[in-house]
Parts: sequence; structure tokens; C-alpha cells
Amino acid sequence: MSDSVDRSTKISLLKEPVVKRVCDALDKSSDRGWRRLGEIVGGERRLRVSSNDMEMCSLKVLELEGSPSRMLLRLMGERGCTTGHLMDYLVTLGNTEAVQCLKTSALQILIQPQSLALISGHNLRLSCHAVGKSPVQYQWFKRHEEVPNCSSPDLVISPVHLKDAGFYICRVNCGDTFEFSKWAQVDVLNVTRSYAPGQSYHSLEGRLKLAIQPQSQQLHVGEALQLECGAVGRPIPRYQWHRNGVPILNGTKRKLMIPHVMLDHHGRYRCEISSSSERMWTNEVDVVIGCSELFLNSVPEQLYATDKVALLIGNLSYRNHPQLKAPMVDVYDLTNLLRQLNFKVVSLLDLTESEMRNAVDEFLLLLHKGVYGLLYYAGHGYENYGNSFMVPVDAPNPYRSANCLCVQSILKLMQEKETDLNVFLLDMCRKRNFHDDSTPNVVLRVTANIVFGYATCQDAEAFELSSSGFTNGVFVKFLKKRLLDNEKITVVLDRVAEDMGQFDATKGKQALEIRSSLSERRALTDPIQPCDSADLAHADSRQWAKAHELPESMSLDFDCGAQIKLGFAAEFSNVLVIYTHIVKKPEDMSFCQAHVTDFSQELDVDPKEMNRETPEETGIYLLSSSLPQHCLYTRLSSLQKLREELVFTVCLQVTFPAMDDDPVHWTKSINIGKPLIARLDLHRAMRRNSCLQTCLMPHSPSHSPCHSPRPEHCLHLHHGLYQAQDHSRLSPLHHAYEHPQGAVGGSGDSYYENLSRCHTASLSSSPGRPSIPIEASDDINELQTVFINSLQLQQP
Repeated sequence: MSDSVDRSTKISLLKEPVVKRVCDALDKSSDRGWRRLGEIVGGERRLRVSSNDMEMCSLKVLELEGSPSRMLLRLMGERGCTTGHLMDYLVTLGNTEAVQCLKTSALQILIQPQSLALISGHNLRLSCHAVGKSPVQYQWFKRHEEVPNCSSPDLVISPVHLKDAGFYICRVNCGDTFEFSKWAQVDVLNVTRSYAPGQSYHSLEGRLKLAIQPQSQQLHVGEALQLECGAVGRPIPRYQWHRNGVPILNGTKRKLMIPHVMLDHHGRYRCEISSSSERMWTNEVDVVIGCSELFLNSVPEQLYATDKVALLIGNLSYRNHPQLKAPMVDVYDLTNLLRQLNFKVVSLLDLTESEMRNAVDEFLLLLHKGVYGLLYYAGHGYENYGNSFMVPVDAPNPYRSANCLCVQSILKLMQEKETDLNVFLLDMCRKRNFHDDSTPNVVLRVTANIVFGYATCQDAEAFELSSSGFTNGVFVKFLKKRLLDNEKITVVLDRVAEDMGQFDATKGKQALEIRSSLSERRALTDPIQPCDSADLAHADSRQWAKAHELPESMSLDFDCGAQIKLGFAAEFSNVLVIYTHIVKKPEDMSFCQAHVTDFSQELDVDPKEMNRETPEETGIYLLSSSLPQHCLYTRLSSLQKLREELVFTVCLQVTFPAMDDDPVHWTKSINIGKPLIARLDLHRAMRRNSCLQTCLMPHSPSHSPCHSPRPEHCLHLHHGLYQAQDHSRLSPLHHAYEHPQGAVGGSGDSYYENLSRCHTASLSSSPGRPSIPIEASDDINELQTVFINSLQLQQP
């Protein structure tokens, strides 16, 4: 056996313990350290270590646990330095300690034990194999205690019991030298399964199998909640619990424990279980928290909702008007935040008029006495006589009230449901629509439970700050920082308004306006106390769940011996992600890939954006970090248009060297029913008597007590795209808006490329008629200058 490692190995492939020892030896030496090594390497033309490189290395001493030597070795590795080259440089340097670090140890562990989960009663086997210059001996430990009679490379416990769960490690001796293996965790599940008793776990390796499902629970405040799930597999599965679709902080164990539950722990729970190549979900279960009479008497001031429901609509892909970009990001972020507050959320993108009206109808079905209802809309809009209109993506040019949805009409219908809180967050323009000659006339009841949060002031147009990627609008950029605050909703919005007022880019240009008749201290964080009618609450949950049922993951076996996993994820209530992953590929295959095809024409899927190797390539920007890797991804939007069950084809393409690598295909037809929002049939004909089409009489919360800013602070911008968080993983796209009168701002490569208007209609065809809205470009250049200056002031 050679005394040194393979000289042809790139130093970037050296194992971490070896690199650490070499760096420690170089960092602590003053005359034979990394600086002298840099000088030696600097004389070699092929590596080109410059004085700037050495300066960059020296700056590492300013970092916590920073290593100049590690930075130098990294630079050398990137430029092709091999272990042989490094060994020669260290010999020239004369640092014998660093040279010895590259020598092959007298003992090497070749096979490390792997963590795993298995069922009680099965056989446990952990393996550790090593080689040395003399015979090696093994000793297994559980924690710090020796495992009796376990002095062989394989630790076997047959059968395994619950008491055998824990952490194991193996010590390997070779003469005077010894090494410890890596720790291996063993999780033993107490469950009866259909596997044969005494079955060796090797037959289950590499596959996740769900063994324990969580169970629904009904608890009182103060009692302990324990949810348990479990899967078997090698390596050991990872767990992440979710409540109402949102990951639970520190909920990363098989058992979710909450010692003393409160009302806000009420919700729907499920757990995501994953390994290096697989991902699955448990069933979603209900946890219902009730109040004892003693508890209710102890907190008489606490207000609660019988349920909390939110409808979020983001319209961006307009057919006859400028397209938007921020609504998608805004709806996605608000969905995750509202779910943390136990809201049942329906989030939809790009709805036509009939789809919007039917979506509102379904939203109203979830409302009843005591419910908190929240409607968020982002897109084009206008305001006439104090009544706000939301513009569908299929609105004609020009549009009128008959083509749009009146917010006050929706409020009237919500009032009939006797809700306890009605919140409207309108992220749209509020300019007058001169093409709409109808006289608004909606009669609202006088109730003290209405809150309007407008992203801009009355009779103000709106703009976006356009970037090359996806970012929040100005309103949601600040709203999402406050939405989880345990304060009255009007107090939350007041603080958002203050935050927006301090934003240099839109100071004096965009101001949040609040209109409210809310008399009680109602907050979005209020806990849920279900109504007396359990049947009604269950019916509501069942109705909401219909729009959020994902198809189960599938394992597809093909005659050629290949096996693939077909998985699904929801980006929005009407956007489904399908991904395929090769689980098993026979050895005689040189290539194996599975893709999906033959979708319904109703979905209008672009074949060029299907079956891509990265989520971003197919338009999945917001969910990409949550998807498994090494798959082919396809994004299906506009599920609300689906009239029939979703049927598509999975095509497996393989090649065999024995067949000159000519492609061979196998196909399977898959039917997943109607996924997500498709179950609600929003494509159906409009029911005109439910979601009113026009307003009838001026009587709205605009006459209620008002928290709005003074007129001189009113907003003349909307939907400003601002980089509130790192979206560097998002693919650069076109500008958010296309200005019909020519481009606004520069066209260079700067991060913020354009400042563009958020239109509510294009220019009027009549020369004597103003456009919708009235647009003035006097402030555009000024705003762009203020914004750029604010960025320059933030630079160090």
C-alpha cells in the first residue's frame, strides 16, 4: 500500500478531515505557513495565484473561524491543483506536519454505518468495514456504553425492540491506531405491519414506507397535544410537521408535542416525510381545541372567531391590458402568513369575470355567523363614487362595471352571513373610470365590523417599480412584516402605513389608506372557537378541503423493469406541479427518463415549459425550494378551467447499449380526477343573483369613521416592485408592465430597470375622452431618481 494518497486526485475532492488538518498546520505556522505557500504557488503559471488572491485570503482572519489557508487551497483547487502538486509544494515549503496530513493513514474506514428506521420485531444490521496495515478489530457502542458481544464489522440485533432505539458508533483498532465511525441513529417503530415477522430490513432498504399515520384529536385548552407519525427506510427519514399548510418551527421529530395547547393551536396538521431521494405526506388531521367554562371565565376580554376564511386573488396575465408581476408573489406570501393564523385560504391567479364571481360564491359558502372573512385582491382596478371594482383578466378594452366585480356588493353579501369581521385589502388603482356612466347604488347595513385597507389613496393611480425578477409590491412588502402581530387589525394597518411612509422610494408618492367601522378589538390573530353546530363546522371544513386535495403520489412500474415516482404539489389553489423521478433503473439501460404529456387543451399548457430539469424553467419560482431534486417538473395553471377529470400520459423513454442506444418508449395513462380548485367547477355559468354585478346606491364604509391619511399624503403609485427579500434564484423575466406610450426609464442592466404604471385600462379611442385611469407622467422621472438615490444611500 502506498504511503500517500493518489497524486492525481484534485484537492477539491479531498475529504474534509484531511483538508482541516492541512489548513490547521498552515494557519499556525508563521514562516512555513499559507503566505509562503502562496508565494511558491504564485510562481507557477498554471495556477496564477495573484496578490489580489492573497489579499482575499488574508481577509478571512476577520471572519469567525475563518481560515486563510482554506481559502488559498480552494483557489488552487478551482484552478486544477492536484494532490501531487500540493504535496510537492508542501515539501518545498518544508512544512512536514502538513505533508504528513496528506499521507495515507494506517487505518481507513471504507464503509460507514447508516442511520435507519425500522419496525419492532425486524432484524437490525449496522455495518462498518475498515482496512489497515495490520489486522483490525471492531467494538460497537450505544451512546457511551459498549454493546456486549459486538466485536465484528456487523452489528446484528434480531429481533429489534423499542429499547434498542438510539445512537450507535463503532471503534476500529489497528495496532496502536484507532478511528471511530460516524454515528448512526436507529429509530424503532412500534406498529403492526404486513411484513413477515423476523424479516431482514435489507429487503426494505432505499424505500420510504409510511408506517404510522397521525390521528385527529379534540382537546381542551391546557391539555397536551401529541401527534405521531412514522416511516421506515434507510437512510433514516426526516420529518417536518405543518399546520394549515405552514411548517411548524422546531416541528422536525416523529412526535409533535405541545404540552399546553391554546385556542390558536386549532387547525389541520400533517407531516412531510423525506429522505435523500423521496418525499411523502401523511394524512391531514383535524385538531379541535375547545374551551372549558373555567377558561372562558378567566379571559373575558378575549374575542374569538367561529372560523377564519380568506380569498386571495391575483390577476396578472391580462388579455387586453398591461400585464403585472407582483400579484403572484404577494398572493403566495400572504397565503403562507394567513395559514399561520389558522385561516382557511383559497389563493387563485388569473381569473376571468365568471371565474371571479364563482370563486366569490364559493367563498361566501364558507361564511356564517361569527366567522372572520378576508378578501385580498391584487391587479387592475378602479373606483367610482366610493365603490371599488376589481378587473378580471378577460375584461374588454375599455371596461365598465358590468365587466368587473364590485367590492361593496361582495361586502353586502358578507353582511348577510352575520360575520364578525370583514377585511378587504385592495392592492389596485382607484382612479375614476370615465367610461363607466353607471350610478353606484349599493345599500349596506350599518355594522361595526368592516375594515378596508387600500394600497393607494382615493382617485389615485398606481405604479410598479419593475425589476428583472419577482418581488413583492410595496403594500405587501410592509404588510407581511406586520400581519402576524397580535394587535387590532386597524392598529396593524396603521403601522403598515407608518412603515410605508418611511420608504424613501415612495415617500410622498404612495400611502396606505384605511377606512374602518370596527368598534371591537378584533385581530387576525384571534383564536378560533368553533360554533355550537359541529355539523356546520365540519361541512365548512369539508367544503374548503375540496379545493385543496392533492392527488396521492404514485409509484409506476414498467415492463422494462424501471420504476418511477409521480409526485404532486400545489403552488396556488389553481396551480398544480407534477414531477417525475426515476426510482429504479435496470443495469442494462444506458438512459432512462420519464415525462408527462397529452394534457387537456383546456389547460393551455406550453410544451416548451413542460418536463424541465429545474422548477424555474417551467415557471415554478416560488415553490422550487420545497420540491424534491433530480426530477422533471411540469406546472399546470388555470385548473379552474378544467371541465373533466385530469387525464394525461406518463411516457418512459429508455435506451439500451445492446440496441445501439435507439430510444424505446413505454406509456401509462394516468387519471387523477379533478385536483385542487377544479373540484369546484368555477368555469360554470355565472349565477347573476349571487355575486352582484353592479352597485346600486352610494352607501358604503367610505362614510364610516376613517383612519386615512390627510389628502396631501395620498398615493399616486401602485404595486411598486421592490426587492424585499432575496429572489436571486428566480429567473429574470421581462418588465412588469409595457407602457403603451413608450418605455419609461432606462433599459440597462441595473437591478431596478423600469418604473411603470399599473394601468386599469388602455387609452380611449375617443379623442375627446380621457383614458382610464387618467395618467400623469410628471412624477415618474422624479420617483425613479428618488428610488435610485435611496439605493445609493444604503451602500456602505
